[in-house]
Amino acid sequence: MSITTLCYCLLALTLCLMQPYSQIDPNAPFSVAFEAVGMDWAKYIVAFGALKGMTTVLLVSAVGQARYLTHIARTHMVPPWFAQVRASTGTPINATVAMLVATATIALFTELSILSNLLSISTLFIFMLVAVALLVRRYYVSGESSAAERNKLIVCIVLILGSSVGAAGYWAAGVDGWVGYAVAIPVWFLSTGFLWLGVPQAKKPKLWGVPLVPWLPSASIAINIFLLGSIDGLSFMRFGIWTALLLVYYFFLGLHASYDTAKAAAAAAAAAEGAKP
Repeated sequence: MSITTLCYCLLALTLCLMQPYSQIDPNAPFSVAFEAVGMDWAKYIVAFGALKGMTTVLLVSAVGQARYLTHIARTHMVPPWFAQVRASTGTPINATVAMLVATATIALFTELSILSNLLSISTLFIFMLVAVALLVRRYYVSGESSAAERNKLIVCIVLILGSSVGAAGYWAAGVDGWVGYAVAIPVWFLSTGFLWLGVPQAKKPKLWGVPLVPWLPSASIAINIFLLGSIDGLSFMRFGIWTALLLVYYFFLGLHASYDTAKAAAAAAAAAEGAKP
């Protein structure tokens, strides 16, 4: 991740040295920049590299999504037909074909800007949830952490989330001034500092773990929420509708199906254990 971040920063610096920031083309920045400095041949190399990169990402995403669907189908949250694996190739052919058809259909009838915004919201939202989950996992262990420590953790997380949302909303609203940041940033800093000094870590990693806890995950929460503030409200409405529909499906169908499957598997394992001589 550090190497990737460094490469991105070097590319951005190189682009700004080639062309003024106000003249950078948002659709094809490097191709237009090379053309502007008289290196027309280089833009074709950039275009080929971009095409190869996008093709690789699409193929990897298709394979990964098919595997996700396969594992979900094995819990019976979706029809188990999607979990069937072809014996000759060892690949989940049903899930792969289904995901390719679904993604291709959505891409054909949906604007790219809508899809990119939905993808950005879901990605940033997941990253934010992972950071929150890291704090919970590091500072709370069921049956070991006291009620007071749990309540302190909840208050700190709520303040971190609230201050991050407040700063992002203040920036997204386009309000002139610094009053909103003067309130949100100190709240974020004090809540993170109290979590660092006032709440003991209940579970520390033995070999490797995220460093600078809670500062790094708290900063991740703030940054991801701040980036979410740059996305339009209509995209959040679409994201909310899809999330609500999926939650309805999960609670009324998927959760019960997976529970029944796990219960049947446990019963079969107990019966097999009892049948042993």
